[in-house]
Amino acid sequence: MEEEEEEEEAAPRRRQLPDSNARYRDRSFWDSRYQDEGAAPAEWFGGLERFREQLEAELSPGDRILVLGCGNSALSYNLFQLGYTDITSIDYSPICIASVQDRYAHCPGLHWAVMDARALTFVDGSFDVVLEKGTLDSMMVEETDPWNVSSEARMLLDQVLTEVSRVLRPGGRFISITFAQPHFRKRHYAQPAYGWSVRHATYGSGFHYFIYVMRKGEELSPSDLALGQSLHLPPRTPPPLRYLQDPDSENFLSAIDL
Repeated sequence: MEEEEEEEEAAPRRRQLPDSNARYRDRSFWDSRYQDEGAAPAEWFGGLERFREQLEAELSPGDRILVLGCGNSALSYNLFQLGYTDITSIDYSPICIASVQDRYAHCPGLHWAVMDARALTFVDGSFDVVLEKGTLDSMMVEETDPWNVSSEARMLLDQVLTEVSRVLRPGGRFISITFAQPHFRKRHYAQPAYGWSVRHATYGSGFHYFIYVMRKGEELSPSDLALGQSLHLPPRTPPPLRYLQDPDSENFLSAIDL
């Protein structure tokens, strides 16, 4: 029952994504979506309580935190309530930012900005932590084959991850919360150019979500390095179809591999 409830919760969030990778860059889409949803917070992958233990294990008092694609999530405010008082949240939509600025105007430690995650305007080494929850998933909405990601999606993620690495201080952490499984998503993160290590944990029962933690200044393990290199290999060729029944005969048992 709990698994069904979590899947039902995830489904409406997926329907609110743009219908193509290109539309992620369409600001009018996001403005329209946030206008339609109104001011009520909406959470992808559940609220903070579901992954609080894993997240707080990576945070320290006094951390300067950047939240990518804050949307109308209450995550930034929830972190502020826990005592993290230097949080900057960005989103592509001016309507979204105006809404959350008004909602949380009573929280002096929360800062908001309209910004493209592919072109952050912060100086190098500005943050101790960069956090995203579902933002990268929204950038890959058109991908139907997670083994063979389009060059457009790879480039889009690389632009964001390059910027994330740039604004992280040495020893800083990039935390990514997603439904993407490690053998699909981890290879995007495990690129030597970003200068960080990669590890992951799961949360949820039945329907699992994943938390990836990248630490700036640490090296990739050999296995993660190999996984990252696989992203640049030629597309995988699907295996040939095997038929259980000989088209010229009903003696189909001879075609079964035992």
